[in-house]
Amino acid sequence: MKLNHHFEEISESYLFAEVSRRVQSYRKSHPDHEVISLGIGDVTRPLCTAATQALVKASQEQGTQEGFHGYGPEQGYPFLREAVQSYYGTMGVQVEAEDIFISDGAKSDLGNFLDLFDRENTVLIPDPVYPVYRDTNQMAGRPIRYLNAVRENGFLPMPEEGMEGDIIYLCSPNNPAGVVYTREQLQKWVDFALEHEAIIFFDAAYEGFIRDSSLPRSIFTIPGAEKCAVEFCSFSKLAGFTGLRCGYTVVPHTLVREGMSLRKMWLRRQTTKFNGVPYPVQRAAAAVLTPEGLAQCRESIEVYRQNAALISQTLKECGVWHTGGAHSPYIWLECPGKMDSWEFFDTLLEKADVVGTPGSGFGKNGEGYFRLTGFGTPENTQKAMERFRKVFG
Repeated sequence: MKLNHHFEEISESYLFAEVSRRVQSYRKSHPDHEVISLGIGDVTRPLCTAATQALVKASQEQGTQEGFHGYGPEQGYPFLREAVQSYYGTMGVQVEAEDIFISDGAKSDLGNFLDLFDRENTVLIPDPVYPVYRDTNQMAGRPIRYLNAVRENGFLPMPEEGMEGDIIYLCSPNNPAGVVYTREQLQKWVDFALEHEAIIFFDAAYEGFIRDSSLPRSIFTIPGAEKCAVEFCSFSKLAGFTGLRCGYTVVPHTLVREGMSLRKMWLRRQTTKFNGVPYPVQRAAAAVLTPEGLAQCRESIEVYRQNAALISQTLKECGVWHTGGAHSPYIWLECPGKMDSWEFFDTLLEKADVVGTPGSGFGKNGEGYFRLTGFGTPENTQKAMERFRKVFG
């Protein structure tokens, strides 16, 4: 019997688990301190009314003979797939309902979709990056080439001459840097993927934070993307479903490699390894995508945007370089005093009782940087920034 020794190549502790461990240790030794977390990207506002009403109604249906639902279609109920299809229509994108697959979140699908590919495929991953992209490929032993996301290119790497790769990870709005690709930039990536017969994994989990209509909320607004891209989306940030777990992945029927349809392959994979998202959760998700539900969700998003704006303003006042926050809940800042990422984490925690996320946890190019989020409550964000000013102002 042999184990997968590629697990030895990844860090023993997942980034956010290590942050949690350190915070718990600090709280235990400082029980009288009020610690405010602006670190992990979990939402704080409750679900919108439209979603909770649909959730209650669907749960009650499960208690009746005529309304009971057992196993549902692994790819999602038609009512939710059609709702997602209509949502894409508001972006000017035509997506076939059969190309939409409902899941328990973008994080799961981003890892699971790799089942469709040979382990010898070369993967292009930005650095710094959401750790799931890197870790899931390291677990499989795939060769990884890192795309340098640095201050000079706005933390948005672009194709370069001589670059080669089979699977390309792009996230926009970006986690952790909070920046957004323009249409022109994404067109260059689509052209690159088409030329090299590569596949783009496009993570659009934060598209709901984009307010500038000139910025793309979906890669499928880019000509040619339907032949080279898969899009991963989530209700976690759009509608606060971090506790309910629901997302969707769009696999165009026009996406074909080596004579094989990736949509058919993904359907086969899901029907084998996945039993689908619970019926009440899918009803709640469908309610989110109604005009009423979207309006309610955008009220919460606006609160997070205001929090991010307050963080950004505070950093400006303190002379701290940063990016993000405009079309994303994330603010990416340069650690003051040339501190390294974990040093600044400890300093911020010990001197201000505020928690953030060390940039080095997102990759080597994240060293010396730090991520804060606007997902706190307005009250806690205000307190945290007052403390930040006292320490770093």
